Amino acid sequence: MQITDILSKVDHTLLSQTATADEIKAICDDGIKYGCASVCIPPSYVSLAKAYVGDKIKICTVIGFPNGYNTTEVKCFEATDAVSKGADEIDMVINLGMLKDKRYDELLDEIKAVKKACMGKTLKVIIETCLLTAEEKKEMCRIVSLSGADFIKTSTGFSTAGATKEDIALFSENVEPHLAIKAAGGISSIEDAEAMIELGATRLGTSRIVKIVKNEFSSGY
Repeated sequence: MQITDILSKVDHTLLSQTATADEIKAICDDGIKYGCASVCIPPSYVSLAKAYVGDKIKICTVIGFPNGYNTTEVKCFEATDAVSKGADEIDMVINLGMLKDKRYDELLDEIKAVKKACMGKTLKVIIETCLLTAEEKKEMCRIVSLSGADFIKTSTGFSTAGATKEDIALFSENVEPHLAIKAAGGISSIEDAEAMIELGATRLGTSRIVKIVKNEFSSGY
């Protein structure tokens, strides 16, 4: 697999609580230079990033992040606010309590409401796989497939673990064909990235792939 093909699927990510404006500009520069799908950044930096990059790369941001227990109304406001400031893609965290309580209809309604609030922009639904049973993951495949969202995503990167090969395989077996898959968190090598793509992921949430490529270039490889 060509490295350019891998990079084209990367949401180059910086969601650290201490991220600075200069750091956001730097990942935008790298995202553009290395042909990434998007940069994934905190909501407070969407306006800055959009003004900085224009249409050179897509701007992705997060809502209900990282815990997912904001009210639906707050998530919808966050989504609309982000889009109005220039976000092209929205990654939302589900209400995990709703899932644990088996309040499936409420969970579906919330995702549908957020999708509407995105005003046509791409919506990725983070289900935080490390906190779920296999049956809960399968149920979320069903719900997200019905919701109108564009992607199902494994992880925030802020919980106990990130994406696993087993989770991507489970997604591939259980989502409807129209729903894309994003693996996020724990992708620490080119080999990891290739494995996730081969299993069905079409997006990768990571900062490490670009760093690896930069190091290889600087070493003369």
